[in-house]
Amino acid sequence: MSVIDKSTSRDTALEEAFGASVAELYAQAAHLEVCAALRRALELRSFLAVAEEQVVRVRDRVHASMSCDRDLGDLSAEDLRWDAQWLEAALAGRDGYVAALDDLLRTMPAPDQRPPQPVQFAQPKITATAPPAPATGRAGAVRTHRP
Repeated sequence: MSVIDKSTSRDTALEEAFGASVAELYAQAAHLEVCAALRRALELRSFLAVAEEQVVRVRDRVHASMSCDRDLGDLSAEDLRWDAQWLEAALAGRDGYVAALDDLLRTMPAPDQRPPQPVQFAQPKITATAPPAPATGRAGAVRTHRP
């Protein structure tokens, strides 16, 4: 499944900030020139989707191993220590992406302050031509007057 199709904990904030659904934002980014803030926000959102999926996988694995219908003899403290380390790493990644995305959404210009399209500067064109070189008897020779 693509990260575009996964929901994240910050989808509502993205939709409010950019005025379109997440699917529409990805479609815009694929077909149009979009602002740098949207590109960065969608990139962070994609990373966040993966990080949140990792958190959910570890959480579900811990829940399954701790299920009340499981045999206590199958419980492994070593496995739980590994899962705790994995969960700590996954949560740290998720928290970092959430903080970066929230910071981007907080500091980007308001929608009415963003230019609708990137600014295009006219490139000056040189229209003058150089005067022809003076004719000389030999190429590169300089004539001098003798007294």
